[in-house]
Amino acid sequence: MSEKPFDDPRLALNRIYTRRGDAGETSLAGGQRVAKDSLRIASYGNVDELNAFLGLAGITCQEQGGLDPRMGLLSAILRRVQHELFNLGSILATLAEDVHPKQARITAAEIAQLEREIDAMNEEIPALRSFVLPGGTRLNAELHVARTVCRRAERSLVALAREESVPAEAIEYLNRLSDAIFVWSRWANYVLRAPEILWDPNQAASARKSE
Repeated sequence: MSEKPFDDPRLALNRIYTRRGDAGETSLAGGQRVAKDSLRIASYGNVDELNAFLGLAGITCQEQGGLDPRMGLLSAILRRVQHELFNLGSILATLAEDVHPKQARITAAEIAQLEREIDAMNEEIPALRSFVLPGGTRLNAELHVARTVCRRAERSLVALAREESVPAEAIEYLNRLSDAIFVWSRWANYVLRAPEILWDPNQAASARKSE
């Protein structure tokens, strides 16, 4: 068996509240105290929010497994991505000078895997002829929520990278992940035999003919 690339977590969360953050500051992995609204904290906070929404979508995948066993494939992918997002949060919570060689992080391997999954699922679904709206199934809508949070997380990392060191793989991963989530949302409707909701500008109130 190959050696693990990352160290196992060494945590002992016996006490949940410490009162140390009551003044609006928190600690990075290296012990530095920073404001809770700093760009770095906002960045991995957005990643944490994305993780939560993907967890919700994963539960919906499991619930839909009786309709099509292929839902298990997507459920497994989402669970893996949740672990990857926690790895991303680990590296974002650590200043560059404090990063350990075997600390969890995002690498080129995670980005390449997303690209393979995008290509494989995109081959199954019909070509896109219009913009689509979230909906059709609950899973599709949940994945679209996750996609928008992913884009927000990406934007926050781009902003952070203007001021501090951010691994290039971190931004690349979120950019690719948002594309993957979009494909997964379409694939979910396709597998569950739900029609996509196509954008129609003439459905707006201003486009309706007067009676």
